[in-house]
Amino acid sequence: MPQIDYKAALIEPVRRLVVKVGTAVLSDPSGLRLDTIDQIAAQIDTIVRAGREVVLVTSGAIAAGRARLGHLGASMAERQAAAATGQIELMRQWAKAFDARGRTVAQLLLTHQDLAERKRRDNAVHTIHALIAANVIPIINENDTVAVEEIRMGDNDVLSSLVAGMVQAQLLIILSDVPGVLTGDPRKRADAHLIPLITDAESGMRGLVAESAGPLGSGGMATKLKAARQAAQAGISVIIAPGDAPEVLHAALDPVRAIGTLILPSQTRLKRRKQWIAFAIRPAGALAVDDGAAEALRHKGRSLLASGIREVHGEFASGDCVSLLDHTGVEFGRGLVNYPSVDVSRVIGRRSAEIARVLGYKVADEIIHRDNFVLLEELA
Repeated sequence: MPQIDYKAALIEPVRRLVVKVGTAVLSDPSGLRLDTIDQIAAQIDTIVRAGREVVLVTSGAIAAGRARLGHLGASMAERQAAAATGQIELMRQWAKAFDARGRTVAQLLLTHQDLAERKRRDNAVHTIHALIAANVIPIINENDTVAVEEIRMGDNDVLSSLVAGMVQAQLLIILSDVPGVLTGDPRKRADAHLIPLITDAESGMRGLVAESAGPLGSGGMATKLKAARQAAQAGISVIIAPGDAPEVLHAALDPVRAIGTLILPSQTRLKRRKQWIAFAIRPAGALAVDDGAAEALRHKGRSLLASGIREVHGEFASGDCVSLLDHTGVEFGRGLVNYPSVDVSRVIGRRSAEIARVLGYKVADEIIHRDNFVLLEELA
């Protein structure tokens, strides 16, 4: 079925959307593309004037910094120096473009830890809501100067999906340097062509060939597919579109015009809490479980008991997220633990009735309750 057969029903109800613009769209080896920034700002201004709310997630700080500082190496410290320098220029240009249309912008620099810790995450959400209410455009980027892992996370693709879930957006638009999701890497396969519609984010993306990151950005189609899948599982529609297409945002919001790739929301949606566990928190450790526990967690909707644990890996506190590993060492789930690693180690293989006697206290019968567990295999 054509993309436009789905768009009208999906686009009309959209009141809040997240727009993510990648490094390859915003910059070239000489620095930022000011005309592109101006064009995107103009489109966002029109969208907001039409009654919708927009949160902008932007990349480009490292590319802007490299252009300003001259030659820099590829070490993490040098990339962070480029980000620190380029972030000022990046925001200056966004502010200038929106100011020309009478709009104020605000900068939010986030790290993965900001999204993982609930209080910091809630503070960010409240700030974004207050900015939107004040008719200010929130512009979000990862805080690359302090977040080492974030620079490697995928050019803000994953961040944009997490932000879309945080602010309860109905649509995520990812602007890229390719026409959309392709059947292969066009630099390597002459027969690669656009996939205009993906109706099932879980099965429709499996087996797709993903191109590597370009020379300026840190993402590739692999990270965009990951971000799209995460957003779809949260009930959010996704459009991956070419950032250099004329009026690309207007085309994405036009119910009768096909552009890029439209990914439909999943039929089965993760609750916000489980989305947070699955995607926003980095595991602090891991628990290797026996076959019986893995079977109960995978297929029977059970909680994890001490009796099913074989090994404890890493150090973690009560309430931390940990990975669940099967007998082959493959991660199949994640969950929040009720006990710290030192105490879990003491009750490995024991019955729940023995926990209080062994530890001298008891928080719960379960090491991980089912409500705090996410089966990752369902999200692959």
